[in-house]
Amino acid sequence: MAIPTEIVGSLPRPMKLQEAYQDLDDGKIDFSELQKLQDEAAEDSIRRLEETGQSPVTDGEQRESSFATYPLTDTLAGTGLADNLAAGDGQYFAIFDDGHHRQLPRLTGGPFKYKTYASEFVEKNKKIAKGDVKQAVIAPSMLMLLYPLDDEIEGYSREEFLSDLVDECEKDIRQCFDAGAVRVSIDFTEGRLANKNDSRNPWTGKDMLQEFIDLNNRVLDRFSPEERRNIGIHTCPGGDCDSVHSKDVPYEKLLNHMFDINAGYFLIQCSSEDDRESVYKLCGENRREDANGVPQVCFMGVINPLSPEVETPEQIKNELVTAAKYIPVERLGATDDCGFSPFSRDVKPSHGSPDFARDVAMQKISARLEGARMATEELGV
Repeated sequence: MAIPTEIVGSLPRPMKLQEAYQDLDDGKIDFSELQKLQDEAAEDSIRRLEETGQSPVTDGEQRESSFATYPLTDTLAGTGLADNLAAGDGQYFAIFDDGHHRQLPRLTGGPFKYKTYASEFVEKNKKIAKGDVKQAVIAPSMLMLLYPLDDEIEGYSREEFLSDLVDECEKDIRQCFDAGAVRVSIDFTEGRLANKNDSRNPWTGKDMLQEFIDLNNRVLDRFSPEERRNIGIHTCPGGDCDSVHSKDVPYEKLLNHMFDINAGYFLIQCSSEDDRESVYKLCGENRREDANGVPQVCFMGVINPLSPEVETPEQIKNELVTAAKYIPVERLGATDDCGFSPFSRDVKPSHGSPDFARDVAMQKISARLEGARMATEELGV
C-alpha cells in the first residue's frame, strides 16, 4: 500500500479575493459579490490540486474568514458576525513572532451557535471535484477561548457554553461527512501554544493543554472507532504572514500528550523543525495502536508552507524513509506542516505576493506526492 498523503486545508487566496474581503468590510461590495470571487478561487484551487494528483482535495478555504473563525464571522474584521458575539475586544488566540496578532470575537451571552457550518463548503466542493474531498474544521479547544478566562457570563455558565460548543463541533463534523467528505481534520494549532506562557496572551499561562485535550475528546468520543479512522488532528506552531507563534516551545511538551486525543490520524508539522528525527521518534513512541478502538496514523509534515523554497522529491523521500525507522510504515503518511494560508488576509511577505505563493504551493504539493511515491518504492510497501 502506498504511503498516503494529505493536504492540511488552506491555500493562499488570490490578491483579488483578499481585496474583496476588505471591500466588504468597507461597504464597497455586498456579500454576494464576495461569494462570487470566493467560488471562483475555490474552483481554481480544486482544479489545480487535481492537476497535481492530490486526493482528496479541498477548496483551500477560499470561502472562509479563517480556519478558526469560519463558523463565527464572514470576515476577520467582524462583518457578518454570529449572534451573541462582539468584535474588537475578544481574546487573542495567537501573537506571532513578527509582532502581529489574531483575535477571536467576544462571547456576550448564550446560547452559542455556529452561523456557518463547514458542510456548506463540502456541498459546493463536491459539485466541482472529480474525486474525493476533505474538510478541515476548527477544534472546540480553540473556540472555548471565546468564553472569558476568569469571569462568568451572567445567565450563561461556562459549562452551559461548553455543552453547546461540543454539540456544535460534533454537528460540524457529522454534517461534513453527510455532505460527502471522506476525511475531516480538526485544526489544533493552539496545542503547542498552550505551553508558551506568553505574558501578552493570558490564556497561554493557564496550563490549559490537558483541558484542551479533554474537551476535544468530549467531541471525538461521540464518534465510533470506524468514524474516527477518518477524523484527524492537525498541529503546528502557527502559520500566518509567513510567521509562527509557538515554534520556540519544546515540541515534546505537546507530543508527549497530544496522542491522548482519540483521533484516528494526525497531521504533524515537522519539516521546519531543526531536529526532525527527534520528532519522528517522539511520534513513534507516543502514538497509540489502540486509541479507544482505532490505530493512530502519523502524517508527517515534509513541506514548509512558510518558505518559498520548493522541496525536492528526493528530500521528501529521505525524510519519510527516516521517519519509517520510528513509525510503522503502515501507520505513516506525508503532509504539509500547516495550511498554506489559514487567514483570509495574508499577502505572504516571504513569497512576494499571494498569487505567486499559490503557484509555489502547487509545486510543493507535487513534490510531496512524488516524494511519497519514491519513499513507498524504496520501503517496498
